[in-house]
Formats: sequence, C-alpha cells, structure tokens
Amino acid sequence: MQVKTRQSGLPRLVLALAALVAVILLGNHFGLVERLTDIEVLQQWFQDLGVVGYIVYMLLYIAVAVFMLPASAVTIVAGITFGSILGGFLALISATVGACVAFLLAKYVARDTIIAKFGHNPIFKRIEDGVKENGASFLILTRLVPVFPYNIQNYAYGLTSMKLPTFALVSLITMAPGAFIYAYIAGEIVTHGVSVALLLQFTVAGLVLFGVSLIPKYLAKKKGIKIS
Repeated sequence: MQVKTRQSGLPRLVLALAALVAVILLGNHFGLVERLTDIEVLQQWFQDLGVVGYIVYMLLYIAVAVFMLPASAVTIVAGITFGSILGGFLALISATVGACVAFLLAKYVARDTIIAKFGHNPIFKRIEDGVKENGASFLILTRLVPVFPYNIQNYAYGLTSMKLPTFALVSLITMAPGAFIYAYIAGEIVTHGVSVALLLQFTVAGLVLFGVSLIPKYLAKKKGIKIS
C-alpha cells in the first residue's frame, strides 16, 4: 500500500478518538457498564430512555467498531433489550453505521497511521488485492464467509479504492442474516427461556447461516476468486 502524507490526519484522528472516548465515559457515568450485567435493569433502562436509548445503543456499536471490540456481543444485547425483531433491525443498522465510521476513519482521517501499523498485515494485503481484482464481489464474499473479522474488514476496505456507498450497501445486505439471527435467538431466550422449540429454531438458524456461507464459497470457486 502506498502511503500518502496527510499532515492534518493526526489532529483529526485525535479529535475523533477524543469524541469516542467521551461517549464511552458518558456511558459509564450513566451506568451503562453496570446495566449490561443485569438484563431486567438493562431492558428497563433502555425503555425509560425512549428514542434516546436507540441513539445510545448506536453510539455503543460505533465505539465497538472503531476500537475493534467483539461485535457479536453487542448484537446479542440488542435482542435482549429491544426484542427479537426490533433488536435485529437496530443491530443491523448500528453495525452498518459503525462499519462506515471505521471505513471513513481509515480512508480520510487515520490512513497513514493505519498503514504504518497494519500495512504489512496479510489480511489487509489480501483485501487490497481482492478489491483490485474483483471489486465489490470480494466484499460480498468476505462478509458472508467469516474469513476475516468484521472489525478488521472495516478498516482494511477503507484503505482500498472502494467507495463508501458500495461498502455501506453491501455490508448492510450481507450482515443482515447474522444480525437478525443473533438478535432473534437472544430475544427469544430472554422472553421464553430455553425450550425444545427454541433449540429447534437455533438449529435451523445455524443451518441457514451455514447455507449462506456455502453460497459465496461456491461462487468464489466458480469464478476463481481466492478469499483466504
């Protein structure tokens, strides 16, 4: 990857990180960390916040994406606190927005810093080559087949020539199955508990995810695209 010097990049990076740190500190000040360990309190807290609760959740997901923390746990929180359907929808939108924020940070704010630290990382190199050779098709494949972690992909694609609208749309569509399944299962467990019916639903969900992962593998093999 070629490094393009941008002297204004560091100040913008500091401002962006400062804003995100402020969000996390505010979340801690209002007791978000403690509430994450108590499901009933967490549900009530978000309900009391109303529309603001949706914004708080989205800011939490953005922080997770930017700081490359485990995203699946936050998706599960959506199902627990907002319910199976609304939680899945909110998790998907939040994951997409979070991915786009990381993508933009990599492309316009922290490009030099990321290249200096991860420029020789094989994952970043593989994604760069994949986009050059196959364009958006490579993003579809890597989103549907969990070869590369969600958070690493966001930054890696930001260093490529891919445009934000393409990245956002493909990410939204390809992350939908996982977001809704994780949120649905979490919501059902909280609402109805573990049952035979839930275990059957969980099995079906697992088969669906497995089936979805086979589609891009088949297409990659057919078109000769290497994703690993």
